[in-house]
Amino acid sequence: MSRIGKKPIDIPAGVEVKIEGNKAYVKGPKGELEQSFVKEIKIDIEDNQILVTRPNDQVKNRALHGLVRSLIDNMVVGVTEGYSKSLQLVGVGYRAAMKGKDLVLTVGYSHPVEMTPPEGIEVDVPSNTEIKVSGIDKQKVGQFAAQIRAVREPEPYKGKGIRYKGEYVRQKVGKTG
Repeated sequence: MSRIGKKPIDIPAGVEVKIEGNKAYVKGPKGELEQSFVKEIKIDIEDNQILVTRPNDQVKNRALHGLVRSLIDNMVVGVTEGYSKSLQLVGVGYRAAMKGKDLVLTVGYSHPVEMTPPEGIEVDVPSNTEIKVSGIDKQKVGQFAAQIRAVREPEPYKGKGIRYKGEYVRQKVGKTG
């Protein structure tokens, strides 16, 4: 039995969860999310807890059991607390700024790179070398943070680029003369 899949999800106060067929709707103080799941995995609400069960021990159902439970848990945490990712720019002249709702990155290209965040994602620039991406959908926050990082990934010789806060970039030794 899946250790993650069999753990019940507690529904905090102020959060409404509705299951209709294979769709889950979660509404909380920060917003609302919906997600559809495979029909084989059964989702029930009992005693202010969400229980996820699988019909049998087939490989596919075993794989989806923990996944569905984790996705629902991420939805509940997202509408109550939200998610955020922090990035930092390392390099001489590398900086970020907000232009309206767009994020403008100056990272060593001949032109500034403008990025528009998807709906439901907020981007904050506390300093010109820090970017904070936040929202209620964990997948969208992580995807947009990865797209920002992909504009100029950290390179292994000088360590310049956009990296997640706290990310370690292993330095390589350059050419010897």
